[in-house]
Amino acid sequence: MIKILFVCTGNICRSPTAEAIFRRMVREAGFSDVIDSDSASTTAHHEGETPDSRAQLACRKRGLDISQHRARQIRPEDFEEFDLILAMDWENLTELQQRSPACYHHKIQLLMRYANDYDAAVVPDPYYGINEGFNLVIEYCTDACSGLLETLEKKAKQLQRQRGL
Repeated sequence: MIKILFVCTGNICRSPTAEAIFRRMVREAGFSDVIDSDSASTTAHHEGETPDSRAQLACRKRGLDISQHRARQIRPEDFEEFDLILAMDWENLTELQQRSPACYHHKIQLLMRYANDYDAAVVPDPYYGINEGFNLVIEYCTDACSGLLETLEKKAKQLQRQRGL
């Protein structure tokens, strides 16, 4: 199984949106049996909460339902369990690198490094802004998740062949 973890500050906007977008892409590509994903936060501030209502609305307009998601903070075992840990911004990246054992630093990257259409380093935090920020998050995450899936496709197909699927 290829396991991807999306991480933002509170796990109520960007990372659950990225997770939902990526899960749909994985399902549509036929890789749900070999690629799994989750999301988490660097802080415990929103632990157990549902996603921001503006994030839910922006996702719902695109056929994505994130209403059942509950925010969680990254756990020490996540660094070992996940193959890639994708941060939404520089602060998240720095926080993850500080928390992670050095042997797992190679797993931690910015999500936007996989983007093809947008030349942005980070997915900006829409929490304190207006609704348009949530739409931008979806556009950025869609672009980067598409590039991520392209990167993982060869390995996913190999895993499926090994399983005889």
